[in-house]
Formats: sequence, structure tokens, C-alpha cells
Amino acid sequence: MPNFEGQAVQTLFDQNHITEEQFEAVRAYRNLKLFSVHNELKFLLYLSMLLFTSGIGILIYQNIDTIGHTVLLGLLLLVTIGCFYFCFKNHPGFNKEEAPFPNPLYDYLVLTAVILSCTFIGYLQFQYQTFGTHYGLATLVPTVISLFCAYYFDNKSVLSIGITGMAAYLGISADPKHIFDNEMIDNTYLSYVGLAFGLTLLLWVLYASKISLKKHFNLVYLTFSLHLIGIACIVNLCADYWFPFGLILGIASYYFYNLSFQVRSISLFIFTVLYGFIGMNIFFARLLDSIHFDDFFFLFIFTTPFYFIGAIIGFIKLIKHFNKKTSDDSIR
Repeated sequence: MPNFEGQAVQTLFDQNHITEEQFEAVRAYRNLKLFSVHNELKFLLYLSMLLFTSGIGILIYQNIDTIGHTVLLGLLLLVTIGCFYFCFKNHPGFNKEEAPFPNPLYDYLVLTAVILSCTFIGYLQFQYQTFGTHYGLATLVPTVISLFCAYYFDNKSVLSIGITGMAAYLGISADPKHIFDNEMIDNTYLSYVGLAFGLTLLLWVLYASKISLKKHFNLVYLTFSLHLIGIACIVNLCADYWFPFGLILGIASYYFYNLSFQVRSISLFIFTVLYGFIGMNIFFARLLDSIHFDDFFFLFIFTTPFYFIGAIIGFIKLIKHFNKKTSDDSIR
């Protein structure tokens, strides 16, 4: 039996949560060393969905002049409608609580249908300018479809597409290329929009929790919110009016730090610490620069290696503390 699982079962037995017979049964089961291929099968399903949708895109690109736009759009629409038909037919219907498909295969069918819908609307706008010069509508319509499908079919992957679509409609590009090209840094307005959007997502989480609407979606919203707030504040810490954004980042880091323990999300915890650490360093560097710290420059250079070594040790201790805290809570 693995060390952690063995300790967890032993703790349950020591605290009289399970009987000796149950304890021996669990140990015997663990000693069989059985493993599940559930995750592997889900990965293969996800890969097949990506290959299928990518194949549709390649087919359109390579045969756009020979088959014709109308035929391609018609075939794409038929496949999309077929996917949605089976999804609506096999889903129990909307529910404020978690309402998954009886068969998880349909979750990937929903994702396929939504991606094909985005492809269809994008192709329609590119070729026939259906929405005229209102290019935002070509982004907004797939976003609305994605959010509707996410809540109706209870699909987190589709929800991520919907949130990304909202960000794109607001002018925020969420792909790695634009992040590394410093698009938000070059355009301060986008950083303000990103901060406002991140705070809006956070407020939506609080409201959805209050009315018990798909509370299991909260981690998806919180992840997007953390990244948007963190990046926007760090960008503005390098701008002229930096002080308020340091305070906002400090408050947000404290909030998300405590929240990561409540939701037991290691990814939320790590990125909170990362954004907080980067923001804190920039904040203090700007603060020292404003009070003319030039006389202590050589002392600063001398202590920098020790500072980063201490930061690494502190980060490792924080990770251990998080794992211990969440493990102890889960055992209780």
C-alpha cells in the first residue's frame, strides 16, 4: 500500500472511523495493486475529438476551392446538428446542481459540437460576412452557445471555451503567443479590461455560490479570475500609477491564498504564490526606487542571492504546508 494511502487508512482506523474488518479489507484490496484505465480512456477520447475537429478544419482548408463553400458549410452544419441531437436526446436536462450525462462519452460529443459550431460561425463570417463589419458578433454568438451548452450539459471544458470567448470579445487574447508578445503590456487599456473582467468573474463565483448555481464550476472561474487579476496588476505595477495595483494584488493574493485551502486546489495555490511573489518584488523595487535607494545598491546586489535561496526554501515549505493541511482536512 502506498505510504500516503496507508497513513490515511491507518488514521481512519486509529480514530475509530472504520472497523478492524474494514481496515483489513482495504489493506487486502490495496495489496492487489489494481489500477484504473479510466483516465487513459478519457485522454484517448479527448485526443480523438481533437483529431476529428482538426481533420474537419484541414478538410475545409485543402478542398475549399474544389468542393465549394456552400457544400462545406452544409456538411459542417449537418455534423454539428447531429452532435447536438444526440446530446439533447441523452441528457436529463438542466439542473442547478451537478447533472452529468449517464455516459461520459457524450461530454466529448458536446465539446465536439461546440467546437464545430465555432468553426461554422467563423467560416460563415469569413466567407460571407454574415455579421457585416460587426466582427464582435462572430465571437459573441459562439460564446453564447458555449455558455448555454456548458450550463445545460454541465460541461467544464465548454465553459472554458465560453470564458475565453468572452475575453476575446472584450479584446483580450488568451493564447500564449499574445501573452509572450506582451500585448497587454503594450496596451494599458487591455490591462484595465482584464482586471475588471477578472473581478467580474470573482463576483459571479460569489453570486453563483449564494444561489447554488453549478458550484462545481467555481474552480474554473476562479482560475481565470486569478490569472487575469494577477497579470493585469503585474503589468500595471510597471506603469506610472503603480501603487494602487500593488494593493489590489496584495488583497487578491491573500484572498486566493486562503481560498485555495478551502477548495483544495494546488494549481490555484501555486499561481497565487507565484503572482504574489512577483508582484511583491516589483512593488518593493518601485518603492525603493521612489525613495532613492542608490546608496544601498551594492548591499542589495550582495543580498540578492540569499534572498532568492530563502524564497525557494520558503516556497517548498509552503507547498508542504498546503499538502499537509489539505491532507489532514480530507482525513477528518
